[in-house]
Amino acid sequence: MHGGTSNTGLVGAIRYDLRRLHESWMALFFPRQRSEQGGVLGKWEPSSTSGRVAYRGWSAVGTAAVALLYPLTLFGFAARYYTRKIDGTATRLGVVGVLLLSLLAWGGLTALARLRFSTDGFLAVGTAGGVATVAAVLAYLTGTRGGRVSTVLLAYPFAMTAIFLPPVVAALYSPTLSEVIFPKSYTLAVWLLDNPLNLWGINTFLREQFTLEGANYVAMWVGLSVPTGWVLGLLVTLADVARPKSE
Repeated sequence: MHGGTSNTGLVGAIRYDLRRLHESWMALFFPRQRSEQGGVLGKWEPSSTSGRVAYRGWSAVGTAAVALLYPLTLFGFAARYYTRKIDGTATRLGVVGVLLLSLLAWGGLTALARLRFSTDGFLAVGTAGGVATVAAVLAYLTGTRGGRVSTVLLAYPFAMTAIFLPPVVAALYSPTLSEVIFPKSYTLAVWLLDNPLNLWGINTFLREQFTLEGANYVAMWVGLSVPTGWVLGLLVTLADVARPKSE
């Protein structure tokens, strides 16, 4: 009995998500009528023959698009859960709290590095902490002072920068870290150039214009932070479309 109920609940939830995604797709071009209280009166449908053909064609394309996007939406649910936890903590702290917490954490690590490591190690930790602090503050400001667009376009890339960049910056000053970070970064760069960037001559241009050494490793990870943040932001947005935060 419990297994059948659970299965019915899961199927019902999937159907609900798919319906919401498809309705949002249709609403891009075909408005829906709603009462003043927000209740749905019925989907608007065109009365002309050409309009009905366009409506049904867009609906069919939407069905295929939703089928492809839904697995990504599931990842979006997981990403949204963790980003909500982080957002909630950041909101309670405020921008000054985020700044002070980051300075406290990285300041302690920098002080420890000064006692235990060489000057290079001290500089590595201190520089990484500065990068992480600036990126974290920018992520907070762009995520809380703007809307969905600024959050996706700016806040998520800054957050990814706060995660990606500190170890790379630290590796510029630490031989021990550089022996780990740089070879793996180089391997990733080769894979990206040979696969997703192997179109329209992009990989050839990058290979001719840039040599992956020194500060260019930092530029590489800044470049990766932006699309990675956009993808994460879009996944969370898909989750919000399927199941708004209030549900």
